Amino acid sequence: MENKIMRSVSEFNNELKLKGFNVFQIEADGNATKTYSRKDFYKICLTTGKSKIHYADRSFEQEGTILFFGNPHIPYSWETISTTYVGYTCLFSEDFFKASDRSESLQHSPLFKIGGTPILKITEQQRHFLNSIFIKMIEEQSSDYAYKDDLIRNYINLIIHEALKLQPSEQYEQNKNAASRLTSVFLELLERQFPVESADKPLQLKTAQDYANNLNVHVNYLNRAVKEVTGKSTTTHITERVVTEAKALLHHTGWNIAEIAYALGFEYPTYFNNFFKRITGTNPKSLRLQEV
Repeated sequence: MENKIMRSVSEFNNELKLKGFNVFQIEADGNATKTYSRKDFYKICLTTGKSKIHYADRSFEQEGTILFFGNPHIPYSWETISTTYVGYTCLFSEDFFKASDRSESLQHSPLFKIGGTPILKITEQQRHFLNSIFIKMIEEQSSDYAYKDDLIRNYINLIIHEALKLQPSEQYEQNKNAASRLTSVFLELLERQFPVESADKPLQLKTAQDYANNLNVHVNYLNRAVKEVTGKSTTTHITERVVTEAKALLHHTGWNIAEIAYALGFEYPTYFNNFFKRITGTNPKSLRLQEV
C-alpha cells in the first residue's frame, strides 16, 4: 500500500515544536491568532482589554490588564469582548522549561496546577515591568546568542516569581449547570488528545479515571455528569473517539498496525486488534486493505 501523508501542521506549529517556545506580541487590532497544538505547550499571556475566560469548570470575566497562565492539560477558551486588545503571549513546552535540570513539574506550580486560579490582576506599574520582560524575550529569540534558551527560561522564571508575589483573583462565575459544564470540559479534553501526530508519543489519557484525575473530580461524579448530559458513558465517548482516530491512522498513514496500537495506548497489537474488531466488526488489517 502506498504511504499516505499524515495531517499537515502549520509553519508556526512546526517552528514551535522545533524550538520548544515562542514569544510574540498581540497586535493592537486583536489579530494575534496562532495555530498550534495546545496539548503540548504552556501559555503565559499579559493582556489589556476586556475578555471572558472559560477555564475548566469556571468562567472569569476580566477588564484591564491581566496575567494568565494556561496549562495544556486543562481545557480553556478565551472570548475577547473589547474592540482593542493588546499584550504579549509566551508558549513553551515543559521539556524546554525543564532543560536546565528543573525536576519539579509545572503542574505542581500554584499558577498552573489543576484546581488553581490562573488569572491575576496587574497594576499599571506591574504592566510596564512585565512588558519589558516580554520585549526582552522577543528580542532574544531572534538573536544569535548561544545561550538564549537559558536566558529565555530565566525570563519565564522571573515572570512566574513575580506572579507568585501576587494574590490570584478568586472572582469567577460558577456555571449554573455543573453537569453540563463538566461534560463540555471532558469532551474538549478528550478531543484535545487528537490527532495523534507521532507513534513515539502514545495517548496519555486512556480511561475514565485518567480524565477524572486530570479534571480533579471523582470518576463517579464525572461518569454521572457525562451520562446525564449526553446519554452515553464516559468510557463510550473515549472508545468511540479512539476508534475514529484508529480509522484515520489506518486510512491516512503508512504506520504499521503495531505502531498504531502503541500510539493509541495499547500495550500489545493483539489487544488493539481485539478492541477494534469488537467495536467495528472487522480487524484493522481488513479495514486497511479495503482502501488499497
